[in-house]
Amino acid sequence: MAISKIISESLDLTDDYAFTGTITGAGGVNTPAFEAKITTEQNPTGATNVKINFDNEIFDTASAYSTTDKRFTVPSGQAGKYFIYSSTCIGASTNSGFNTGDLKIYKNGSDQNARGHFNTNNDGNGRYYQFSIFNIFDLSVGDYIEMYCYVNAGSTIEVRTTESRFGGYRIIE
Repeated sequence: MAISKIISESLDLTDDYAFTGTITGAGGVNTPAFEAKITTEQNPTGATNVKINFDNEIFDTASAYSTTDKRFTVPSGQAGKYFIYSSTCIGASTNSGFNTGDLKIYKNGSDQNARGHFNTNNDGNGRYYQFSIFNIFDLSVGDYIEMYCYVNAGSTIEVRTTESRFGGYRIIE
């Protein structure tokens, strides 16, 4: 069926249509986008909010992630809503050493109360926990996002390398 002008009464919305031309003005790209990982296990101080050292870029479409500062900064002209996520493995160096922990998203140096939480009820029966966190933020140019953790453990704390990622992308509006 060739259609030169779409009139709502002329389309059967239950039919399937195969388009052979070009459709313009639809869709978009979710950029800037980034994802970073940890290449060296981190042993942060317990019972303290500590920035996680995501020190290696997997991809970064706008050169907006800094491996020096371990943060994503919204580039010029790219303000908007962003989906931010992390999946990070945090735990204790010994069995039965992990009590409680949080994975936290910080914006411009402040805790945003967007967190993943784990609690063994202080019985110390945990070792590792895979935290997952995601949230949508309205970000302005120059705003920056970082990942932090807080862990209470009876032994050395570990932020694991192979199981940890931090990323995000701008949502098409």
